Amino acid sequence: MTFEIEQPAADLAPSTVVGPTKPRLLGVLGPGLITGASDDDPSGIATYSQAGAQFGYALTWTMMFSYPLMTAVQIVSARMGRTTGRGLAGNLRQHCPTWLLTSVVTLLLIANTINLGADLGAMADACRLVFGGSQMLYVLLFAAICVALQVFLQYTRYVSVLKWLTLFLFAYVATLFMVKVPWGEALRSFVVPSVHWDKDYLTTVVAVLGTTISPYLFFWQASQEAEDVRTLPARQILKRAPKQGEGALNRIQLDTFVGMGFSNLIALSIMITAAATLHANNVTDVQTSAQAAEALRPIAGSFAETIFALGVVGTGLLSVPVLAGSAAYALGDARKWPTGLSRQPMEAKAFYAVICIATIVGMIMNFTPVDPIRALYWSAVINGVVAAPVMAIMMWLAATPKVMGEFAVTGWVRTLGWVATGVMTFAVVAMVAAT
Repeated sequence: MTFEIEQPAADLAPSTVVGPTKPRLLGVLGPGLITGASDDDPSGIATYSQAGAQFGYALTWTMMFSYPLMTAVQIVSARMGRTTGRGLAGNLRQHCPTWLLTSVVTLLLIANTINLGADLGAMADACRLVFGGSQMLYVLLFAAICVALQVFLQYTRYVSVLKWLTLFLFAYVATLFMVKVPWGEALRSFVVPSVHWDKDYLTTVVAVLGTTISPYLFFWQASQEAEDVRTLPARQILKRAPKQGEGALNRIQLDTFVGMGFSNLIALSIMITAAATLHANNVTDVQTSAQAAEALRPIAGSFAETIFALGVVGTGLLSVPVLAGSAAYALGDARKWPTGLSRQPMEAKAFYAVICIATIVGMIMNFTPVDPIRALYWSAVINGVVAAPVMAIMMWLAATPKVMGEFAVTGWVRTLGWVATGVMTFAVVAMVAAT
């Protein structure tokens, strides 16, 4: 019995035949790995740090709980892109009312831009902490780098850069082993949930789930799968080439399992580090990722602080392009523009314009009196409001043979996808009630 898996994007050439193979794991990993790693953006790092600082190890169980749910949802979004050759917004345009598409894309643009601005500010804070200098200069520098990566770098090389940037996340695993952790207590809290029905605890649970399962991740992974179909001649839309289905779905599943596992491993490392250092020393209020890094200095030493801060910079360089790119894919697909990072800027002017404008607006936020923490709060609220209905619509479309043909989602993926949708709906209701 052979296990058929689709060839990795980097290894495909026009003459390549998709068939049974044993590709290198790193080559197979692509949209799923990048999506999972970008989930640990600087604002997410702040959320996980606050969870560990405020509640110790009590919320580490959320990483085990959310893993199968986020994996199922991302597999659904990836399968939709690979099967139909369109991103999530493109499928919404085909099968949903215009008002619904417009509302979802508008809210996504607002949330992504706010998140992007907060991430640029966090990266600048982290650099200032390590190297000194002007925060505003760092904001300008990082905004320029992120735009240049997407506009001027060849698509295949750009994907390779994003893969290499995921290595920055190992900074948080390294930091974890620089501090003293009571592993028995940490393991008990990870395996046995401890739920407290008070406002602060529930609000933090919602924040963690909202950070882990975010709408921009759905749009990005679906669009990247569709992009690879357009870019690589050997790949065809699965509805038109069902023979490629088994290998493609096996690749998507492996890629997403590893990517989401990597994402949650890093988030768990951040939580445990904050619990073992900050919470253990009665530091319970962390507003930003840079504050978390700075708070580590007197407890775990300046080296741990530096590693933690540089991790913020690396994750920001990964997540900012994903935030801007997912917004551009969503708006471009909704408006039927030519989209794709594989296109030259002059071939997709509006698409690249959205990337540039979103990054510039996010950058400008750092030069205004807008409180980045309050802005991130509202971004989380918007993400929560968008996530639940988008997930419900996505699950409905993915299970519809008219949309997905013989690759309509069934079985455990469909079940867990709907469970994740229910959990996010409950989380939004709980957040509103707590507020």
